[in-house]
Amino acid sequence: MISTATIRDRYENYRQLMRWDKPIGTLLLLWPTLWALWIATHGAPRLSIVAIFCLGTFLMRSAGCVINDYADRDYDAHVARTSQRPFARGAVSKKEALLLAALLAALSFLLVLPLNNLTKLLSVPAVLIAASYPFTKRFFPMPQAYLGVAFSFGIPMGFAAETGEVPVLAWLLLLANLFWVVAYDTAYAIADKPDDLKIGIKTSAITMGDYDVAGVMLCHAAFLALMCGIGVHLALAWPYYLGLAAAAALIMQQYREIKDRDRAKCFKAFLDNNRVGAAVFAGVLLSYWLG
Repeated sequence: MISTATIRDRYENYRQLMRWDKPIGTLLLLWPTLWALWIATHGAPRLSIVAIFCLGTFLMRSAGCVINDYADRDYDAHVARTSQRPFARGAVSKKEALLLAALLAALSFLLVLPLNNLTKLLSVPAVLIAASYPFTKRFFPMPQAYLGVAFSFGIPMGFAAETGEVPVLAWLLLLANLFWVVAYDTAYAIADKPDDLKIGIKTSAITMGDYDVAGVMLCHAAFLALMCGIGVHLALAWPYYLGLAAAAALIMQQYREIKDRDRAKCFKAFLDNNRVGAAVFAGVLLSYWLG
């Protein structure tokens, strides 16, 4: 018979494997999805759709983390930041991880069932891209761009769920978000750069070399420029631009944190992007509310 202590330890290992103790990834995945739902409906999304996408984001991010640790099981023990993850310290097996990822993916699929056929169709590449991302670090020089696609798929799915179509606007919003993901995940990769060079995996921070900080800021600039253009196209009200201005101020603060490539400060800059996403969402929300 399994003891209570064993069950408690197993739960704690699974919780860490799914990163439930670190919600930053879920939030960074959720913000652009919320932007899309509000923009697609001119500020009036259905609460049922919002609930489905919020829960789906949580479940898919959890599944993605499990697959990521499964893929990186031979690397994480050699990276200071990841050396205490469940796989790295031998606390979970490959079978446990695959079963957990399958369960999370199945629950996510159940959430999509009430939605229209286009949304269901888009969920297929969304899952495939999310599941394959961890393996791109072996050969693709810019895996952060691939992650950008994975972290942006809630945008076309949100438009599809609410409107039954995916207009050009949705793909422009996806492109803007892709630049943002590359920016913040490259800052994340700068923190791991010495370890990643030793173990031989690919990251945008390594590919950019001495121009990694400049690359982060250029991607942020492209993100803000595209978001500004989207606001002009939609004739959004002044709160939207106030939100973008707040996001720009937060991004400039991040530059001061990453310019010296200090590991702790680079990781802090990555975490601070939650506030960037929140600022943009507040701008979208208030624009429709006051406009």
